[in-house]
Amino acid sequence: MLNTASEHIDSLADFVAESPTSLHAAAAIAERLRQAGFEQADPAQSWSSVSGRRFVLRDGAVIAWVAPEELAERSGFRIVGTHTDSPSFKVKPGDPIRSAGWTQVGVEVYGGPLLNSWLDRDLGIAGRVVTRDGVSHLVRTGPVARIPQLAVHLDRGVNDALKLDKQTSTQPVLAIEMPGSLLDHLCEPIEVSPDDVALHDLFVYDTQRPAVIGMEKEFLASGRLDNLACTHGALSAVEDLQAGSDVAVFAAFDHEEVGSATTTGAAGPILQDVLERIAAGYGLALDATRAMYARSSCISADTGHVVHPNYPNHHDPINKPLPNRGPLLKLNANQRYATDGVGAALWMRACAAADVPTQPFVSSNAVPCGSTIGPITATRLGITTVDVGVGLLSMHSARELCGVDDPWYLARAVEAYWNGA
Repeated sequence: MLNTASEHIDSLADFVAESPTSLHAAAAIAERLRQAGFEQADPAQSWSSVSGRRFVLRDGAVIAWVAPEELAERSGFRIVGTHTDSPSFKVKPGDPIRSAGWTQVGVEVYGGPLLNSWLDRDLGIAGRVVTRDGVSHLVRTGPVARIPQLAVHLDRGVNDALKLDKQTSTQPVLAIEMPGSLLDHLCEPIEVSPDDVALHDLFVYDTQRPAVIGMEKEFLASGRLDNLACTHGALSAVEDLQAGSDVAVFAAFDHEEVGSATTTGAAGPILQDVLERIAAGYGLALDATRAMYARSSCISADTGHVVHPNYPNHHDPINKPLPNRGPLLKLNANQRYATDGVGAALWMRACAAADVPTQPFVSSNAVPCGSTIGPITATRLGITTVDVGVGLLSMHSARELCGVDDPWYLARAVEAYWNGA
């Protein structure tokens, strides 16, 4: 665990820069786990042992755990769930778009980005190409693209109402005349023939590096804080974690921004599969495994909203969280968040043990909130789940904003939870 908020923010900035896509984030997590002494388990093979420090990597998701040699009578799972993906634009297959003499790349909206925030930014392209033999190759460019906005001289009403068409207004410019295809340019550095590529999973990303800003240097401006801020916090906490009586589990899912209903999303089987195999590794049958679930808990760590100074009426009139006042405890009567009294007590014990503040977040009745992996995990497994997270301004923007203390606070509370608080 890093010793100061400043060290933690520097590490988070490096992690974001290293992770332009969920696939890169998962690879970065896996590498840090290896360096911390975690052993990679192959999901396609039988596991001869499940104790110690281990992880499973699948595409853009990672499940890691720290487990004792033997379970105690009342052992359970202590799970922290996050996600690795962020709203963006996914590159469509096929030839580049030719329009009015320009070369553009065709993209599809991924998740729910603030479209206007992506205009006039220096964009790169990253992801993977998968060759016909099934091998994935991670790729990324520097700044090569831009979604240009129409000048005010050509749209005099733009400052009254900006409306972007998801198809015609969001296609990035690549070049005037580009020799070869985008795939040609991406495959050359990895020495792969474009003809050998079965398909690609490529995304547009903002290339601007995260920066600490503000008169008091109290804010972090960055892309992909939703949800790399919480993912990095949990990763930082698990790296040096020692085995206790419970099994500590770090679950970094993919595809939360598009509903989680995938093989590597929270609505898929990946976490339950790992938990059941861990239980089986200790010799537990079905009844004992379900009893272990009943002794388990989960912290769903995802970003939330701090109060917006220009739009305070969009927030609850009583609960108005601010940056650097602690991670959010997220509440919703309609179960868009999974928090209840039992989960809240669990979270408050962890924060007290870590000596970090926390603050409630409740949406205005007139502004329905989004959701997280929390209700999905609670529904799939029946495990007590609490929703928490780092507060942001400009969530789903190409460049979001958080307080510099809150990600470190979250990491410390997660560490305390895993240590038995």
